[in-house]
Amino acid sequence: MKICAYEVREDEKKSFVEISKQCHADVTMHSDVPTMDNVDYVDGCLGITILGQGKIDKELLQIWSEKGVKYVSTRTIGYNHIDLDAAEELGIKVCNANYPPSGVAEYTVMMILMCLRHYKQALWRGQVNDFSLNGLEGRELGDLTVGIMGTGRIGQTVMKLIKGFGCQILAYDPYPNELVKEYAEYVEMDELYARSDVISLHMPLLDSTYHLINEDSLNKMKDGVVIVNCARGELADIDALIKGIERGKIGALGVDVIESEEGMVHQDQRLDILSNRHMAYLRQFRNVVMTQHMAFYTDTAVHSMVKCGVEGLVEMDRVGTYQTELKGRK
Repeated sequence: MKICAYEVREDEKKSFVEISKQCHADVTMHSDVPTMDNVDYVDGCLGITILGQGKIDKELLQIWSEKGVKYVSTRTIGYNHIDLDAAEELGIKVCNANYPPSGVAEYTVMMILMCLRHYKQALWRGQVNDFSLNGLEGRELGDLTVGIMGTGRIGQTVMKLIKGFGCQILAYDPYPNELVKEYAEYVEMDELYARSDVISLHMPLLDSTYHLINEDSLNKMKDGVVIVNCARGELADIDALIKGIERGKIGALGVDVIESEEGMVHQDQRLDILSNRHMAYLRQFRNVVMTQHMAFYTDTAVHSMVKCGVEGLVEMDRVGTYQTELKGRK
């Protein structure tokens, strides 16, 4: 099977070589984000694997389909960058990746602790030999109530990790899981907002979760609430976050993802003018810790993402071929 791999980073190449041999796949690797300008990369390919910095819309899918592409895999858990309705209409099958939840969960806990202990201010002061303590008094996680929004694998792992700190844990999910009740108390969304000192987001990006954190939901939260988002940027309205910081409603914000980050994260933009004004403004606050969408980024996760990206395409082709053979026998 011939596969075109877009957005390939240096750290992925070794895994691509290894896994393509195991799967007997012919993979051509490109660092470019998929666009209409590089559609010729897919000539002769049945499958395409991507990372998600580009928008895979109907127009691009149409061209890929005309060139013979039948399968697309994204080496990410999220898939909101792909027009799934258009893919289905064109007969292109799509799959996403999977990787252990521990990397993002551990990063989330780190982000919570950095927010509670004024990490950003302490780091800045130390760099100019200011070793004063004024304004750096933190809070202990064990004294607080933490609200976990989304109790899938990552949310559950975060709960298991913070349980040892002795904090009270609340959980919200439209689909409760009995296993979670060992670690947390399920409550309605508004109750979680009202009772939580720390709120951590672990929900997928859907129409129902878009801008879940907004001015209205912030008004239901405690003054000085700590919000952490290592899931999807669009879960939180960036305008509402800025206003929340400015008026002191949000005591600290830890974000590994932000709204409209596409085309900016994972890029060296030291010589560029940042096009996302909201991002440039939000990151300058003393109580905002912002990182470059790297919570997932461990050696284990990278290998797993490449493995899913290649194996998913091969498996879809195998199943598709098998189904065709079965139909031929009827």
